[in-house]
Amino acid sequence: MTLFDLVVRSMRKNLKHYYLYFFALILSVVLYFVFASLQHDTTVMERTAASFNMSSAFKVAGILLLFISGVFVLYANSIFLKRRSREVGLYQLIGLSKFTVTRMLVTENFLLGTGALAIGIGIGLLVSRVFLLLLMKLVGIDGVLTLSFSGAAILQTIVVFVVLLALTSLQMAFAVKRNTLLELFKVDQSGERIKKPKTVISSVLGILGMVLIGFGYWLSGHMLNSLLLYNMLAVLGSVILGTYLLFRVTIGWVLYQIRVSKNGHLGLSNSLSLAPLMHRMKANANSLTIITVLSAMTLTMLAAAYSSFYSNEKETRLVEPFDYMIEGDTTATDQFRKALDNAGIKYHASTIEALQLDGDYEKELNPMLPYKDLQIRIVSERQLSEAGLPIEIKGSNSGVFLDGGIYWMLKSVEVPLNLTLEPKRLNKTISVERFAEGNAFNMIDYTSTLVVNEELFQEIKSEYKIHEETQLNHATAFNLQNEGQLEEATGLYKDIESPGKKSDYYTQYRNTLQSSGMLIFIAGFLGLVFLISTGSILYFKQMTEAEQEKASYTTLRQLGFSVQEIMKGVIKKQVFVFGLPLAIGLLHSIFALKSASFIFMSDVTVPTVIAMSVYIAIYLIFAFLTVGYYRKTIKAAL
Repeated sequence: MTLFDLVVRSMRKNLKHYYLYFFALILSVVLYFVFASLQHDTTVMERTAASFNMSSAFKVAGILLLFISGVFVLYANSIFLKRRSREVGLYQLIGLSKFTVTRMLVTENFLLGTGALAIGIGIGLLVSRVFLLLLMKLVGIDGVLTLSFSGAAILQTIVVFVVLLALTSLQMAFAVKRNTLLELFKVDQSGERIKKPKTVISSVLGILGMVLIGFGYWLSGHMLNSLLLYNMLAVLGSVILGTYLLFRVTIGWVLYQIRVSKNGHLGLSNSLSLAPLMHRMKANANSLTIITVLSAMTLTMLAAAYSSFYSNEKETRLVEPFDYMIEGDTTATDQFRKALDNAGIKYHASTIEALQLDGDYEKELNPMLPYKDLQIRIVSERQLSEAGLPIEIKGSNSGVFLDGGIYWMLKSVEVPLNLTLEPKRLNKTISVERFAEGNAFNMIDYTSTLVVNEELFQEIKSEYKIHEETQLNHATAFNLQNEGQLEEATGLYKDIESPGKKSDYYTQYRNTLQSSGMLIFIAGFLGLVFLISTGSILYFKQMTEAEQEKASYTTLRQLGFSVQEIMKGVIKKQVFVFGLPLAIGLLHSIFALKSASFIFMSDVTVPTVIAMSVYIAIYLIFAFLTVGYYRKTIKAAL
């Protein structure tokens, strides 16, 4: 029998262990190749380059995808090596040298990796157009696009995955070289000896883990100040360390106390669930911490991306309240009116006067805004209402402050708040009754707006128009009666050349749609790869443990215990292994999204729930696969 025959026979024998790993590896190749193809496709770049650099986005996505795939492949490979340690020992026992065994494993790895690479690129070539159509749908680009064959994408994919295969081959060679024959046969028996935890130390560290997580959650809701960056690092550090202590100490201590409370008589169900967990708690702490933290990051990324896409229209309307706006250019305004009339597009137009001057608040608005004075635009509530943007003003000498750019920093400011207008010698102070979300003007500039009632506006106008510090500007707001004509009208709007300020809703909507569409495309597929990778790792670890515990299942079956009785304990164990990292990861992501909620001006509960539900559904598939494998192992044990 040649070495190659031995490799083929070994691969056939281990096929049932490899299939999920092989599938995950193929998926990684497919998605990386798709990203590389879109990155190198000139047609796609030309259609989207106007709003953002898609090529750079795909490069970053490709690097992240490669990192996730690399960690998964190396981690899964280490699990397989540990699982096959007895097989490797037997090869050496019958006379094969370590070098020959290494050659065999490397050849097997090369065949497996080459097969996954070839199949992945082949599938990638077939489905690239589907991914392209999905991307175009997400970014809102219509029309027929053809994805050209990219030799550069194929070469790039081959190079990165060949490097990955080389790393796994080195990992195999190192594992064979460093382990003695005795160690190879004892790997399956390795486990942690259950010791009585040191009461004081375990209690302190266990409580510290929960305190750190609680502190991270609390700080995440109070970090919007001048130390924002340091607060973010503190939140991340405390949550990660707290999660590690939770898995490493807290849970182990709780499990030990449960065992003590039962005087060591755990019963069948607890013996099959709690006991194995206690034996492997230390070894599993690192992997469970990593999976929990990365699950939280993935969930946050997916939920934030989908929330951005989901709320795009509403949030764009908040910052661009009018379909079109032109300021300071009556000629351009008349040209646009004429263009709309000639095209038969019905609209409502209204002119808004704005006093632009300086103001001084009685105190700092926010630690992140370390100043009290600012330039402000004062407009009449009546004129805005006539233009189609009603804003309620309650007091006669008060106003509503609007600035979509800094609204997230103003939510916690106490009102009413006095604002003194410049020059101060006129002694004019207005009470700001509330800070409202969105803008009162389109994004023609970044000036904040104070909306007051008509009487107060006319009073300020008459008092301040004679001073050099005051500017009286006129802006015309357009709203179409039929939103279905926005695209046509925007084309006419862009044709108008004006030295004044222009801003429109539809252009901003399309730009943010492309950005959020790209974000959800990348986040979705990176999340999918991560989810399959982590789910597979947990599945592989449980497969290994099932094989190690097979002798125990045989004994239990011989004693008369049924498959269902044994499975009750197994299911309890899987609830812990899969459920606890998922539950803690969900909790982490909820607080992360809550702390980042200032990014969104609309409610993102619905998209967040949808994104998390999809994630949970896919994650649970691996839990069911694991339970199914245990059931099969237990049935075959007798």
